[in-house]
Amino acid sequence: MTTTIIFSHAACLDHRPGPDHPESPERLKVVLRALQSPEFAALEWRDAPMGTLDQVQLIHDQAFVDAVAEIAPQRGYVPLDAGDTVMSPGSWEAVMRCVGAACAGVDAVINAQARNAFCATRPCGHHAEPARAMGFCIFNQAAIAAAYAHEVHKLERVAVVDFDVHHGNGTQAAFFSRPELFYASSHQSPLYPGTGAASETGVNHNIVNVPLPRGCDSALFRARIESDMLPAVRQFSPQLIVISAGFDAHRL
Repeated sequence: MTTTIIFSHAACLDHRPGPDHPESPERLKVVLRALQSPEFAALEWRDAPMGTLDQVQLIHDQAFVDAVAEIAPQRGYVPLDAGDTVMSPGSWEAVMRCVGAACAGVDAVINAQARNAFCATRPCGHHAEPARAMGFCIFNQAAIAAAYAHEVHKLERVAVVDFDVHHGNGTQAAFFSRPELFYASSHQSPLYPGTGAASETGVNHNIVNVPLPRGCDSALFRARIESDMLPAVRQFSPQLIVISAGFDAHRL
């Protein structure tokens, strides 16, 4: 069995929300350059397939999905919120490749083609709520992957573990009333988007938030993960874990 399959696609570089926008193609280029180093030479690469509307609608409301598809521009830019989340002509294919990669990764792991999968895609997704885009995120591919594992592969317990400077309000909103889906997040607090308090626990304690102070070091981060997050993940006993990986705290 292959250790890791990397799913990526050149179309993910064509999401261009503007020349001064922080969610730039360079973020993905840095990741791809790292993955092309000799350390990862043995890993298998696959093109991310296009996701389907049925996959997207495992998490997102049909009216919202239809609205995003309808306003996807052929030229210029279209904002989806107050200005942070912007679509360009390449954004629709990019985000649908994100969804396709996430679901293909689930397929590969559950069908024992690989021990794990890594989706090198963009735009990001964890702020996208069931009925709205926000925070640079259009569709929430990590949440979709978890719901896909439950609905298509009939797994009874699927977890998303999220590390990022910001709380994944979209994933939390999607999972809050779904006890078969578990969400754990570490994030700086207080900070955008203002959610992620430890008191937000979901319908069946299926939400675990680990808010961290600004500038906390690795020792504190590790201690809080070990004391607050990992015991809850183990108690939930997921059959599959989706990592929602935010690298915005990294020095590079």
